[in-house]
Amino acid sequence: MVQSLASAFADKGASVVDAAGARNYYLAMDLMKILSPKSVALHLKGTSKEEIIDELIDVAMRQGKVKDRDTAKASVMERERRMSTGMKHGIAIPHGKTGAVAELVACVGVSDAEVDFDALDRKGCKIFIMTLSPPEKAGPHLQFLAEVSMLFRSEEKRQAILSATSEEELLKVLKS
Repeated sequence: MVQSLASAFADKGASVVDAAGARNYYLAMDLMKILSPKSVALHLKGTSKEEIIDELIDVAMRQGKVKDRDTAKASVMERERRMSTGMKHGIAIPHGKTGAVAELVACVGVSDAEVDFDALDRKGCKIFIMTLSPPEKAGPHLQFLAEVSMLFRSEEKRQAILSATSEEELLKVLKS
């Protein structure tokens, strides 16, 4: 699904139909406008899906854009109950739609150890990208997921992220 999202946004004039059925047009998203050193956490300590999500919620909270931690976490956990967001190649993209945010909020976490996230390839995950978005704004959420999916096609980029020693270095890898 994420790969098809990437294809949908490959053209800079892509459009998305939002929850209200309106067609919205978007330009390619600049991930660096959404991600900052505050939105990155290296060396996550969690050993389970819920512990990793807890840490990522904490990272999202420190950006000052999440109004209610419990509501935000509940939206991500509900999405995980419906279908796991563990992808392939050690990547998981937990996400939720919640009234706890007014705009798209995203964060990136890296674990030194693999964490079982019920991934499609049945392997553990080490790279986690979480998004929270308001229920009525599907476009930016889908666009972010599409942009992220294109970034992680490269084994070289994934390894550079896992090797990053600072938040700034990880962001530099994402930007390249």
